[in-house]
Amino acid sequence: MVKRKYFLFVVFICYNLIAQSHFFTQHFESDFYANQWSGFYLFDPIEKKELYNYQGEKYFIPASNTKIVTLYTGIKMFPDSIPALRYISRNDTLYISGTGDPTLLEPYFKERKVIDFLKEKKEKIALFLDNFNDTQYGPGWSWEDYSEYFSPERTPFPIYGNVVAFSPSQDISPSYFSHNTVREKREFNRELKENIFYFSGNKPVEIPFITSDTLTKKLLEQEINKSVTLVTKFPEGEPDVLYSIPSDSLFRRMMLVSDNFLAEQILLMGSLHVSEKMNSKVIIEHMLSEYLNELPQEPNWVDGSGLSRYNNFTPRDFVFILNKLYEEVPFERLISLFPTGGINGTIKNNFKGNPPYVFAKSGSMGQVYNLSGFLKTNSGKVLIFSFMNNNFRHSYAQIKSHIQEVLEYVRDYY
Repeated sequence: MVKRKYFLFVVFICYNLIAQSHFFTQHFESDFYANQWSGFYLFDPIEKKELYNYQGEKYFIPASNTKIVTLYTGIKMFPDSIPALRYISRNDTLYISGTGDPTLLEPYFKERKVIDFLKEKKEKIALFLDNFNDTQYGPGWSWEDYSEYFSPERTPFPIYGNVVAFSPSQDISPSYFSHNTVREKREFNRELKENIFYFSGNKPVEIPFITSDTLTKKLLEQEINKSVTLVTKFPEGEPDVLYSIPSDSLFRRMMLVSDNFLAEQILLMGSLHVSEKMNSKVIIEHMLSEYLNELPQEPNWVDGSGLSRYNNFTPRDFVFILNKLYEEVPFERLISLFPTGGINGTIKNNFKGNPPYVFAKSGSMGQVYNLSGFLKTNSGKVLIFSFMNNNFRHSYAQIKSHIQEVLEYVRDYY
């Protein structure tokens, strides 16, 4: 009897494996995938076992799936709180330098700790901005995005999220730009090389402004209501650090709404851990050599947001990084940082389940749609997946529908 039960168990397992293989083979060999680039990798983090691999070693443009790597960077560099300001007093002067913290008066966070701190100080304020050694835009970014809300400039001392916020009630924040605004509709909401803005409509709009050291100084002066001097040297010695918000608040916002600016600034902030000046390439190289040196395929990683088409990662790469997160971060905290299918973030209207079963980051741009993250099966397992699609002519709705078909199968039969 025991032998018979064992035999039936083995037969059952074999049947399931054959059925699973048949489903995936039938799915990925359909005509839908004939003229596009797709890859799918499925992994069991408990058994440490590959469950399915369809072109998982192929390179794809990840778009905002890049933010998964940025999230891992942020968690390694800022496990608790976000540094907002470095400062040191010398005689009658308070020298301050930015850390790249993007939350200062940013439209969502509206963080004011730096402003309140500086208002209370009696010393003269000296602002040091020469701790930045990078470009305002990332490599491979599209020039025509310069006036789009999702493409602010990268800077060492962001303020207002480096955007001007316009409301239908004609409120403008910061008010500094009130006289630079024309009430009319244009193809581009801002002049290419000037801070002249065009706003017309009944919906709120955020438009990036052209940054400069002088402009940063003026905007800060307006907020703290005292003069600020720009300096080219910062005093020697260990500076004190003022912190702004819990790290997870920043990470969650970046991941849920796929905020490019927050992602870019997280890399810049992280670079100050390994360099005297902010540079995204420095922190990327550090992460790849120190924490991600065992990636299955060597990626081409160039920015924090995924705006660049120069980025190249494989599905196996993302599963590897997601597995590192799974091993190092308590799971409930981890999935709270990811959009939840049918509930919130960029997949609020997709991949619905009762209970929710997909916790993943999407990534999209022209002819690109990817989804990578965690999946809870009906049997109680947590699996890690990456489903990447490039160079397709189908609609995004069709791509998402095919992804959902696969993920629902995994949920129901694994």
